[in-house]
Formats: sequence, C-alpha cells, structure tokens
Amino acid sequence: MIFGNAAWGLRETPLEEQLRITKDMGLKVLELGIANAPADVSMDVTDEELVKIKGLAAAYGVDIMCAATGNDFTVSAEDVGKVKRVVDICEKLGIRYLRIFAGFTALAEVTEAMHQRMLDALRVVCEYAEEKGVVPVIETHGGVNGFADGVEHFHSTTTDMESLRRMASSLPDNAKICFDPANLYAVGHTNPESFYVEFKDRIGYAHFKDFAKLPSGHLRPSYCGDSDMDWTAILAVMSDFEGPALFEYENVEDVEEGLKKSYAYIKMMEKQEENQ
Repeated sequence: MIFGNAAWGLRETPLEEQLRITKDMGLKVLELGIANAPADVSMDVTDEELVKIKGLAAAYGVDIMCAATGNDFTVSAEDVGKVKRVVDICEKLGIRYLRIFAGFTALAEVTEAMHQRMLDALRVVCEYAEEKGVVPVIETHGGVNGFADGVEHFHSTTTDMESLRRMASSLPDNAKICFDPANLYAVGHTNPESFYVEFKDRIGYAHFKDFAKLPSGHLRPSYCGDSDMDWTAILAVMSDFEGPALFEYENVEDVEEGLKKSYAYIKMMEKQEENQ
C-alpha cells in the first residue's frame, strides 16, 4: 500500500499546509480536493495556477496522484459537465485517479429510472476520463443524516452489494471503486472486508478512517481503531494491495492529530501482523 492523506478532513486547510502535514508525517501522497470544499482548487483555476500547484507539491516531495470532487448522479445528470471539467484539471496536473460519487439518495428511494440515469452519467464520465488518461474511482459512500451530536449513515447505491455488482457489470473497465471500510461498516456491514474480496480487481484506492459510536447511537467521525471494526481482517485481505491507501480523518478542528493517530494505528497493526 502507498499511504497518504485524503482531502475531506483537510477541506478547510490551505493547500500548502496540507502538503506540510503530509510531508511531516513521512507520507508521499495527497488527495487533492477540486471544486468540492472551501480549500479546494476551484473550477476556474488557470493554467498558470496549476503550474504553481504542481511546483508546490514537488517542493514538498508530495505526489498529488489522487484527486476528489463532489457530485450526485442520483439527483440529476447536471454534474456530468462539472466532473468533466475536473477531469480536465486532473489531466493538466498529471493526476492519475479522480474520486467521484454515484449519489447519496437513500437506496430505498432510488427508482429504476434514477438508477439508470446514474449509470448513464457515470458511463459518460468514465469514457471521458479514459480519453484524458484519468482513472475514475467511485467511492463506497452511503447517505448521511446529521444530528447535534453526530451522524447516521444509511444505504445508497454504492453500499449495497447487489447495486455495486450491477454498477461493476454496467460500467467500462476503467471505472474503479474507492474501498472505504468505515463507510460500509457505518451502514451495518459487519465484515466490510468481504466487499474488498469480491471487488478486488476494481479497487482503485482506499480510504482509511473510523467512526466512534456515541451513547445516542449516532456516530462521530474518528481515527482508525476508534471502533470495534476488525482492522486485522481488513488489512489481511489487503495485504497485496499496491495502490494508495489514504487516511481520511474527517474532523477539521484537529485534523492533523487525527491523521497522525490513524497512521500510527495502521502501522502498529502492520507490525503486529509481521511479528505473528
């Protein structure tokens, strides 16, 4: 695995600070946010600004091989144009993987027409990305309800096994999956490693994080190891994975500390496995 940091927790952190945190952790990869959050690269970024971004990343010795944007094709196909523009930005930056979404509508509310529209939009984006040399990576992400003390996740089209099977069989081969075990665990999959095993050939990269369970039953985004999710089983099935595995600590108020805790936990688990 190639360890790095994911974009979402750094969504309010200026880019140079994101690079500094990643470098100080001894990591080589940063997932660059594009047109999805306050600190992201904007849609109207100029070529001159892109050259500066590449230079800044090179100065810190960090590879921006991954990027992320936001979209929801279960609501409408209007985001296709946006995602295409982001693909163009990735091409200019030399970014290999672009993480996108299918949609956040509750699975029970997704009609056949909505599902087909989503697949059609994803297909258009994937075909366009292939022309540009960018690999689209669809995240396993459910819908989220927010509460005063935390969040509640519910199934969407990418957290349901049958829906993912349909997606995998319907989309071009270049369409990959971002394996996020914590998102799957949050909607009730007690063994998210089974998703990795079934879709192993389609996994583009992974997100590592966790959710702490609160007394109310709601969840709070947290660092790896802060739940009873079986990280031993997850790391075991991923033992020969050679792609990026990015730490996605989601709380902006202590993001650097959370990222470091996540990395330390995964390295500890790897060391324990080596010593067995």
